[in-house]
Amino acid sequence: MPEKAIENKNRKRGLKVVAIAGGLVLVGGVAFAYWTQGGSGTGSATTGSTVPIHVNQTSSISGLAPGVAAKSLSGNFDNPNNGPVYVTSVDVEISSVNKAAGAPAGDCDASDYTLSASNVAVGTEVQKGTGVGSWGGVTIAFNDKSDTNQDGCKGATVNLAYTAH
Repeated sequence: MPEKAIENKNRKRGLKVVAIAGGLVLVGGVAFAYWTQGGSGTGSATTGSTVPIHVNQTSSISGLAPGVAAKSLSGNFDNPNNGPVYVTSVDVEISSVNKAAGAPAGDCDASDYTLSASNVAVGTEVQKGTGVGSWGGVTIAFNDKSDTNQDGCKGATVNLAYTAH
């Protein structure tokens, strides 16, 4: 085959390839435009919730007796939540008094003890974890009932209840 014929054949083949490619681009553009579509939908998200934290007393109180100075109560928290929680205050109350085994005769109850406050301000965010944060600022004392025999309270255990808010 002469060179010119081969050149024309290659040129025709090149034009066909360009024409086919151009056609595909045009058809692809139309197909793309045809398949593009707007729309709408819905979804949701929820917030978590919390579980109660535990109030710990870390101070060790002993030796309460008539005429002895009040002892300071203090502690921290166990926060099992996934994140920090805000604690406004801690309530404290004498929940019961257990007489010691073999204690002398006589009554012993919550009226034999005094808390300096029933509510302690905390006002802080308590991080997740065990033994975190702190509270304090309340004392417990033995009431000296000068006209009453209080021997029944010797060795007694004062049980305290704490509630975080």
